[in-house]
Amino acid sequence: MSARRSSPGTSLGFLVKVETDSGVSGLGEAYWGAGVAELVHKAKPLLLGEDPTKIVKLFDVMVRCLSGEGSQAGATVTAISGIEIALWDLLGRALKLPISTFFGGRFRDKIRIYADCHAGATPDPADYAKKARAVVANGFSAIKFDLDTRNPHTIDVSDDPNPRRQWFEPFNRVIGSREMLWMVDVVRAVREAVGPEIMVAMDAHWKFNVNDAIKLAQALEPFDLLWLEDPIPPENIEAQRHVTHSTKTPICTGENLYRKHVYRELIEKQAARIIAPDIPKMGGLAEAKKVADHADMYYIPIAPHNVASPIGTVAGAHVCAAMNNFLVMEFHAQDVPWWDALVVGGPTIVDGFIHLDDRPGHGLTLNEDVARAHLKPGSSFFGDTP
Repeated sequence: MSARRSSPGTSLGFLVKVETDSGVSGLGEAYWGAGVAELVHKAKPLLLGEDPTKIVKLFDVMVRCLSGEGSQAGATVTAISGIEIALWDLLGRALKLPISTFFGGRFRDKIRIYADCHAGATPDPADYAKKARAVVANGFSAIKFDLDTRNPHTIDVSDDPNPRRQWFEPFNRVIGSREMLWMVDVVRAVREAVGPEIMVAMDAHWKFNVNDAIKLAQALEPFDLLWLEDPIPPENIEAQRHVTHSTKTPICTGENLYRKHVYRELIEKQAARIIAPDIPKMGGLAEAKKVADHADMYYIPIAPHNVASPIGTVAGAHVCAAMNNFLVMEFHAQDVPWWDALVVGGPTIVDGFIHLDDRPGHGLTLNEDVARAHLKPGSSFFGDTP
């Protein structure tokens, strides 16, 4: 069992390969992060000699035996996630069935993908609009932009000559009045550029306080957002609930939570309108399905956060196909020109959708030449010497 890291500066994670003595192997992916590859190798002795089809048991063994490494959250859970995805791919290849079969079969064969557009070329709302039109022209019916980026009204207290404005500074999470107007202008420009039928989401990356998050969410209500993502830090579920229940704009969160237990309070307090687990980070396919089933009891949709390569993305799409409350899944790698080329078989996303077929496992074959060409310096290719 081994891991491979993508090149620096991309959106991709660690690829994880699990091999058997029968010649069948599986390929998974773990979210990027310090120590993840080392923890994948740390788990290897726990799997040697075991039946790879007993995936839920092996997951439990890894969680129990890696408790000292922190298997409730963080890099350890992320490493386990990559192994777990590889095991589901292995099982599918061994039985000649797609991964989605093991989660009850599909509600849909097409998985809607939203394109993370990050920000405009400049802080001018017109550039956000221009980028939105270009991405929609590429076939995407759902898009997302960042609202927390530095803008013309961001105040740096170290050099602001006006002391009366210095309470607007980055550490107290306050949104200045001019910044608020700029954010509204960005959303207005994007919505007007793409029209009412395109799904538009905005991301705030946990930057604001409760009061200003509510003001922002309420100010954006006329623009019919798909969601406002992470307007406040993720730790305080009661604060999340307060923001969520103070606005008509749907609030989305969940990418920084791990394993099914940590989502429980968020779901049961209905502290978000949309839940966004990162599947190769939070525990893998089975944990994501359990979170989705729990959320479905409260009629909360699932919109997975996703910064993975085609391997993690399509594996995630298989479990999303088996969620009745699936909404849309992220694509974060528009700026990675070799993203599609990492796997054999042509474009992975076509007209804003992943089209699933009945190929075994996740159905993808790694293009090893492309993978080797984009190794992170110092990392290894499935056990090769760095």
